[in-house]
Amino acid sequence: MHINHTLNVDLGERSYPIYIGSGLLGQAELITPHILGQSALIVSNDTVAPLYLEAVQQALESKKIRQDKIILADGEQHKTMASVETILDLLLSNRHDRRSTIIALGGGVIGDIAGFAASIYQRGVNFIQIPTTLLSQVDSSVGGKTGVNHPLGKNMIGAFYQPQCVVADIGSLRTLPARELSAGLAEVIKYGLICDAGFFDWLEINIGGLLAGDEDLLAQAVLVSCQNKARVVELDERESGLRAILNLGHTFGHAIEAVMGYGNWLHGEAVAAGMMMAIDLSIRQGWIGERVRERSSALLERAALPTAAPAEMTPEQFLETMAIDKKTIDGAIKLVLLRKLGEACITGDYGHDKLLQTLAG
Repeated sequence: MHINHTLNVDLGERSYPIYIGSGLLGQAELITPHILGQSALIVSNDTVAPLYLEAVQQALESKKIRQDKIILADGEQHKTMASVETILDLLLSNRHDRRSTIIALGGGVIGDIAGFAASIYQRGVNFIQIPTTLLSQVDSSVGGKTGVNHPLGKNMIGAFYQPQCVVADIGSLRTLPARELSAGLAEVIKYGLICDAGFFDWLEINIGGLLAGDEDLLAQAVLVSCQNKARVVELDERESGLRAILNLGHTFGHAIEAVMGYGNWLHGEAVAAGMMMAIDLSIRQGWIGERVRERSSALLERAALPTAAPAEMTPEQFLETMAIDKKTIDGAIKLVLLRKLGEACITGDYGHDKLLQTLAG
């Protein structure tokens, strides 16, 4: 076991540690102290379970913790209430009580589904995040957002519910397909754009090593991403204001995912295109210059990510889907835009004609 970093998310009585390193996945001493009772349910999917389930099971067995497992189908299209009900059925059938712990072993979809099930089972039971994708390690496993998709909109049903701990094993990224690694890098690059210009500079230098799977560089990228997210979440846990800056590109990106079909565009791919649309609108507003677009586009391209929305999507499709976004208040679509590289804002103060120009490409 090699722990590179331990980071604490400071939320008072809901505070929790994030462990970042290699070989952490099966370490009982990291996981079992965060299990209150004597039973646990591991939720995973049919891609991750064959790789990592046994290690987690052995960690629990070493501490005599009764365990169940549930293996869901892999993919964003399975992030539904039906999947949550499958988990609840098993919890009830096997008589899990309020001291049971749900362990999410997988990417962001598994973390969101398992966390939401934990938030509503007996009005809330413990859960532990063991994210196995870069995207989930740097974003979705941290901060307590849980939930499922609806055919009319992404992440529209859910709850804020913090985990007991997050175990981010960099070694699990070795088995990640190149496309999934790139999708995770979109969220990493986002932190540079919204609040950490120095990190953006670092990414420009190290993007090749990250794509090549250098574990020290990946551990550093996960650490800085989590530090940036934790800082924002600590100030605004329930997204009443500041936390919304973490959604740069997401309003556009969620529309792409919904219209193109969940899973056809990966979340990170849609966010990458969405961030370039947000940058385009920020330029049209006169807030940032072309240099930010050039650097951002170049970095995303080097990360093997798209820099434009699907050509077949119309402005009308974007507007119809964006109107259902959670940041839409009283019919006005709030967007996260850039004031400069490393500084984002959430605003409805943009020209509608300029938004239409951005949507038209």
